[in-house]
Amino acid sequence: MLVYAEKITPRLQYSTDFIGKLIIGKSFELTSDLLTFQNYDGPKINYSSETIPNCQLAIVNWQLLFENGINKQKIECFETNGFKAFFKTTGDYAFDIFAASFYLLSRYEEYLPHKKDMYGRYAHENSLAYKEGFLNLPLINIWLDDFKKTLKQKFPQLTPDSYRDHDSRFTFEPTYDIDEAYSYKHKGILRTTGGALRSIVNGEWSMVNERIKTLNGKTNDPFDSYGWMDALHEKYQLKPKYFFLIPSKNGQYDKNILPSHPSMRQLIQQHAEKYAIGIHPSWQSGDDDILLKKEITTLEQISGKKITASRQHYIRFNLPNGYRRLINAGITDDYSMGYGSINGFRASVTSSFYWYDLEKEQATNLLVHPFCYMEANSFFEQKLTPARALDEMMYYFNIVRSVNGTLITLWHNTFLGTDRYYAGWRQTYQKFIECVPLSGRTK
Repeated sequence: MLVYAEKITPRLQYSTDFIGKLIIGKSFELTSDLLTFQNYDGPKINYSSETIPNCQLAIVNWQLLFENGINKQKIECFETNGFKAFFKTTGDYAFDIFAASFYLLSRYEEYLPHKKDMYGRYAHENSLAYKEGFLNLPLINIWLDDFKKTLKQKFPQLTPDSYRDHDSRFTFEPTYDIDEAYSYKHKGILRTTGGALRSIVNGEWSMVNERIKTLNGKTNDPFDSYGWMDALHEKYQLKPKYFFLIPSKNGQYDKNILPSHPSMRQLIQQHAEKYAIGIHPSWQSGDDDILLKKEITTLEQISGKKITASRQHYIRFNLPNGYRRLINAGITDDYSMGYGSINGFRASVTSSFYWYDLEKEQATNLLVHPFCYMEANSFFEQKLTPARALDEMMYYFNIVRSVNGTLITLWHNTFLGTDRYYAGWRQTYQKFIECVPLSGRTK
């Protein structure tokens, strides 16, 4: 597929690479030479303001991919073919799919002035997807399915094998954040005593008794769901990924067992032997390059594995510095692209994509794996019951499967244990797993 543009820019190259690989399995070719384009016998797209005779598909471009710098964009959404779109233009397609996809993938809006939430994160209320009501849709994937139909209509000479249809399929990738490995065990005298006193003061005698039984070895720790999770993974042939929070010291938002503790080291090693693992950078390392690298090194030393995957604690990151920090620390795959305040598609896509650094105007080698569902959002933010949360999970399962995307879910061991605070959530997760087809469970 050859695309003609009056000028080839890094933004255009990035967008056509992404779209081409998802539609035909390889990047679209670009040319700014009009004669070369006119003489080309294969399928071709005129992406310019010029009228070119005998061209089967023309899209008059929006200027976003040819601009320099970051500027406020005038965006007006409209309905076309049953979905929303923007950057409406003339030609053989209703909107500039290359520019619109780039706007969402690059997270262009997150570079513009915006209000942050209580944790200093980009607030989802700022986003176009939230304001226009498509946060719960992998809109880019929906666009690409529609665009593929246009290509098949315009270029009937292409065989079915020319498209990715024959080898693309739905996949499911379960992921877990280990923020608090245990509820009562391995906390040390001060934390254990403090926790017990708080329970006594609050009159939570059942928790006092539970703590005593756990510490005496008479019952399992409420957050110790690891054996149950192992059995689930084996039964349903799952290949999960675990992200471990290992701060060098505890803080307000970093409450895990320290990595120096033998129990934590053993837990990491057990999982590293069976599963893919990654770093869950602490709150404290969120703005500290040295501390981030130290945490990665510590996890590598404990696990005996090279650590190249990450997901930010509290989904706390800002662009571009947050991703630049990960790249500098040797991270190649990040799983933070989602919201820690609401479920949905932050980048409006359910396929992995390489991060584009808008300030530097260059594509990077950091592969972003977007998640759309986190149980903590359902529980804390959306106030859903386990039954309603199952409905929400099934919605995301069905919408991602409809576009042959990758469904990445985020759960915590705390929800999957026996803590009464999270009663019903373990059963909800298992019910959901039972619905995932076998063909989609391997990643």
